Amino acid sequence: MYKIIIDSCGELSEEMKENGHFANVPLTLQVDDAEIVDDMTFDQADFLKKVAASEESPKSACPSPDAYMQAMDCDADHIYVITLSSQLSGSYNSACLAKDLFLEDHEDKKICVIDSKSASVGESLIGLYIASCEEAGMDFETVVENVGNYIENQHTFFVLETLETLRKAGRLSNLKAKLASTLNIKPIMGSTEEGSIQQLAQARGMNKALDRMVQSMMEVTQNCENRILAISHCNCKERALQLKEKIEKVASFKKIFIVDTAGVSSMYANDGGIIMVV
Repeated sequence: MYKIIIDSCGELSEEMKENGHFANVPLTLQVDDAEIVDDMTFDQADFLKKVAASEESPKSACPSPDAYMQAMDCDADHIYVITLSSQLSGSYNSACLAKDLFLEDHEDKKICVIDSKSASVGESLIGLYIASCEEAGMDFETVVENVGNYIENQHTFFVLETLETLRKAGRLSNLKAKLASTLNIKPIMGSTEEGSIQQLAQARGMNKALDRMVQSMMEVTQNCENRILAISHCNCKERALQLKEKIEKVASFKKIFIVDTAGVSSMYANDGGIIMVV
């Protein structure tokens, strides 16, 4: 028996939702005075409307240790907790504290807290990889070792339609944000080895930006036929399908799946943003 707990920055595909081995622990979002729980009740359209109407940047709060402990309280012998990058959130530290507290009364359990060094569907792919290792009959220690190697070779990319969230958060000046909007400049962003964010390139227009993102992905990806690629989108399904078509023209992946961004990923990506992880 095993359980894979993923904080709500990691979207679950329909297949994962139907699989009893996966569970989400929600973060909480705040837009002005509105507090929004990032669980099954999350309303993306309403959230984006609130974000667009606010002059302030939306904020998030990580799950409490108690929330993680409740998720750990299950029949599984092996428990894996996957959090968004520790460089971006306190979710990892909260899960580590929960693990220590939970093991005081459940010494028979084996629990591993995993810093994804990613976000969104990056966490989902790690969860799927762990499940494949467990289903192959690997012991707990071998799974933990293998998932560490998997994360080292994982890459996250994203393109934003709007830079408003960065502007509101003070990470981009009003002048630069306005100039980028006027010139239709789209930054292509990616993860670092440590799990923070870096700009990889930029392009004029979304179509060219998607092309450049695919190019960046292919520069660091090998053995595509043995890998799963995941795409999450914030209110732009047609763009996600367009990206999938571009990928299929240059590589043959084992599987490509597309999901809607949940709350935290919607906060980061904003309306029209798209994330790709392999």
